Amino acid sequence: MRHCRACGGGIPSAERILRTDECHACGSDLHSCRNCRHFNPKVHNQCEEPVAEWVSDKERANDCDYFAFSEGRGAGPSGGRPSGHEAAREKWKKLLES
Repeated sequence: MRHCRACGGGIPSAERILRTDECHACGSDLHSCRNCRHFNPKVHNQCEEPVAEWVSDKERANDCDYFAFSEGRGAGPSGGRPSGHEAAREKWKKLLES
């Protein structure tokens, strides 16, 4: 079972992730840098794939050809739950969308 990096919601492993797919639990984009196995905020471009193009918003859907859904890392640094910062950001987004 894979997990959404925004909320920790389960994503069936058999599902192929398309650019337009969203998490069933929180509605966040699944085909995003934050959900990719190459995402690493500690490296150049925040991506371990050296030839990937720069993506400015790591939480929004993109067309990266190197996208591969992250397996087994859970959501955020808390292993399945968003950090306080991420949770606050999600609440702020939902407030602005209302």
